[in-house]
Amino acid sequence: MTTASHPLVGELVDGRYRVLRHLADGGMATVLLATDTRLDRDVALKVMRPDLAADQTFVSRFRREARSAARLSHPNVVPVYDQGEDDGQVFLAMEYVEGRSARELVDAEGALTPRAALDLMESVLMGLSVAHDAGYIHRDVKPENILIADNGQVKVADFGLARAVTSQTATVDDGVLYGTVAYLSPEQVERGIADARSDIYAAGLVLFELLTGTRAIEGESPIHTAFQHVHGGVPAPSERVTGLPAPLDDLVALATHRDPDERPRGAGEYLKSLHATRDELTSQQLDRRPTGTGAAGAAAGTPTLAHPRPTRTRALGATATAGHTPHVTAEVPVDTGREGPPSSRRRGRGLLAALLALLLLAGGAGYWYVTAGPGGSVLVPDVAGQTRDEVATTLDGHDLELTEQSAFSEDVAKGNAITSNPPAETELAKGSEVTVVFSKGPERYEVPELAGLTVDAAKAALAKRNLALGDTTQQWHESVAKGEIISADPGAGTELKRDQEVTVAVSKGPEPIPVPSVTGQSAAAAIAALEKADLSVTRTDDVYSTSVDKGLVASQSPADGTLTRGETVTITVSKGPEMVTVPDVQGLSEAEAKRKLKAAGLTGAPQPGLGSLLDQVIDTRPSSGQSVEKGSTVKIYGL
Repeated sequence: MTTASHPLVGELVDGRYRVLRHLADGGMATVLLATDTRLDRDVALKVMRPDLAADQTFVSRFRREARSAARLSHPNVVPVYDQGEDDGQVFLAMEYVEGRSARELVDAEGALTPRAALDLMESVLMGLSVAHDAGYIHRDVKPENILIADNGQVKVADFGLARAVTSQTATVDDGVLYGTVAYLSPEQVERGIADARSDIYAAGLVLFELLTGTRAIEGESPIHTAFQHVHGGVPAPSERVTGLPAPLDDLVALATHRDPDERPRGAGEYLKSLHATRDELTSQQLDRRPTGTGAAGAAAGTPTLAHPRPTRTRALGATATAGHTPHVTAEVPVDTGREGPPSSRRRGRGLLAALLALLLLAGGAGYWYVTAGPGGSVLVPDVAGQTRDEVATTLDGHDLELTEQSAFSEDVAKGNAITSNPPAETELAKGSEVTVVFSKGPERYEVPELAGLTVDAAKAALAKRNLALGDTTQQWHESVAKGEIISADPGAGTELKRDQEVTVAVSKGPEPIPVPSVTGQSAAAAIAALEKADLSVTRTDDVYSTSVDKGLVASQSPADGTLTRGETVTITVSKGPEMVTVPDVQGLSEAEAKRKLKAAGLTGAPQPGLGSLLDQVIDTRPSSGQSVEKGSTVKIYGL
């Protein structure tokens, strides 16, 4: 791990992350150790290289990394906490794993025991299976991206090349081939595509490396290495390390077949094959320290996970040199038919007694070794239902080692043992490992908030929680847009079993309401009818009308069609006909009288005799001062 200085060391990024030191450099970014000053925890801060931060294509890819990784939540996946940009520094914050990578492990120890290699790969595949089930691929599985924490937890890091999978996803963008060439699958090299089976290919190469301490494919150049992926094939691990069992060769071959259709479809399927292979192997095969090309580093390192079986005790002789195990040596006197001196006979009898005592002691020690001692065997105890501490105590009392796994259970309380492998009553050598599966409790997934989502978005959100979309109903709704979800049953926050269905009500938009006709009704009746239909009412200024009686609705807008709940209908109420007063036109001429009546909104109608003598009006009908409808005709009488 590098400790070189970096310009950001000592700086506060985004007003939150205090950079402590420089950790490493990658192809796209620099990794720094920082403290999250808000949550008071150490994080690994991944800062994009300045030359790439100016390229929006790379920035988008970098942000996509954060979104992809943040969706993955599993103990065997390094989680992403945050992403952002500060003064041109594009970054993301992720968990800081203190420990070493699988690359450093292999460099230090060389080839691992089969048990150690399979245990490590089991954790890797569990992390990858979560990603594959969620529709993501890693595309850069290699020992450098497998982190082993100081507490033994294994995590898959750097989903920086992951992206959502449809059926296949291109791995070549703008002429750049992603992934480390030593672990690229043939289809990535030949066609630039990758799916979950490409991750399996890389996982098989990692397993090869753990078993042999060497890379499966080496080349003089990246092009040469890529060519071998396509045309050369992956050798069997037993060709590099003598004595590796055939099932391990088969397990590597299954993952590294050149035809992706011949590989497992995802990490979960390959994990089952790994379990089956481990079940085929004996404890001696699993714990055998490798010898051969890749085993040199192991001699200097400490065995990982596997526990060496004790060697049988040897009887001690009279002398031993340092560094060598002494063995029994004795000379039995030869009977010559003559008795020696008494002192010689006593020495002979003493030597014989000592020899017999030594042989009895050695025999007793051997018997103890293979019975009560470390060379003996024990029966695996039944630990089902016990807590983790109880299991550890029980196995320790039987001189057995505990390896933990976890699984969901509907019947066993969280934290208690479900079963063991090997099962109870199996005879094992003392010091052997027993894998105990502890309950994670019932498998439950929380219903996400679905209100406001479309049906397709809700289906995707439920799938990420291992839940399914059930029946959908259509309902009118005034505030939720058409096509969006109004409510879900069960509601958000409810915990359900895997694949359980959630039903949703989907909005059809606002309900259309036919506009009732209220023309000719009284104002009060019209308003009541419109409000009953859940419509609002606005009344404009009343108008005169000769056709609609006073107080009745003369018109409405709109007059027909449909509205949505709460929309407005405007009504106009009649004041009845407009009334005017007949003016006094007596003494006026016919023409003057007609003009005055017209000005008052009336029509003058001269009667016979007017104008015959004096052309002077003497009376009208209706008479002056009477109130009549505007537009009425007034008869004019004169001399």
